Amino acid sequence: MQHAPNDLRLTSLGDGDGILITPRAANTPVTALHEAGLDELLADAGHLLIRGFAPSVEDFNALVQTYSSRTTLDPARVFHGDAAQKVDSGTDAIGLHVENGATPYAPDLLWFHCVKAASSGSQTTVCDGYRVWDALSERAKELFAGQPISYTRTVPAELWRRLAAFLAGDGRSPGEATVADLYAQANPGSKVEFTELADGSLHYSFQVFAAHPTKWSTRTAWANSLLGPSYNYESPQIRFADGSAIPEDITAEYAEVTERLTEEILWQDGDIVLIDNSRVMHGRRSITDTNRTILNSQSYARK
Repeated sequence: MQHAPNDLRLTSLGDGDGILITPRAANTPVTALHEAGLDELLADAGHLLIRGFAPSVEDFNALVQTYSSRTTLDPARVFHGDAAQKVDSGTDAIGLHVENGATPYAPDLLWFHCVKAASSGSQTTVCDGYRVWDALSERAKELFAGQPISYTRTVPAELWRRLAAFLAGDGRSPGEATVADLYAQANPGSKVEFTELADGSLHYSFQVFAAHPTKWSTRTAWANSLLGPSYNYESPQIRFADGSAIPEDITAEYAEVTERLTEEILWQDGDIVLIDNSRVMHGRRSITDTNRTILNSQSYARK
């Protein structure tokens, strides 16, 4: 574990590489995190739980901006400030996934801020893709290393246009955004095909490897959205790129392995969680107390 700045304390979090960051003194300002090298800590840990700083929503937005070259969004969510959106995904459990992993717009960094914690349920789940890849069978590794996964779905016009306008960032309204903007703003190297339909909706096919190097390492992580949610969207069709189905026994294997290696974040008011979205998948247990507020932000690292 890396050495902590003098005003912060680093301790192990769970059974993996995660790190809990707390202040050494009760009056440590949240701005101390701006100089704490959170990006460097994240490269080693995969995910960070920051607790004990009592940040405001404005503080959270400022922290995100400090470590981000730019932010992105979920077009189906509402903004709270410049970077944060409210998480609104129903009350059912959510499977492990990479944020926006079924699209060519997966961010480097995924942030959560617990404004108000639930009294029960709704734990955020995390699963380190390094550990999953190491635990999978050789047959599974050969299949997922052999070819990418294909995600296909159709997105309503109002959602894809809102995303395109935000990503373009040139002041145009969603009604002025085009499919060309989506191609232009896709993550470098993305293999994606968009088709605008007669009703204005957008059909797309996106290919990406389920296991791959991470943002900060050449080590392979099994980090994808094969188990992920589609609360605000049509469920994607998921197959191998050659059109073949993922074998049922392999699906059962990665479901068992990921659940066995999943850890839970038990939220407290004011907590911030930072996740390496290229390595660590996340999800959620069922919500049993709806009187909670969790904000989310998606961004790209400065380096």
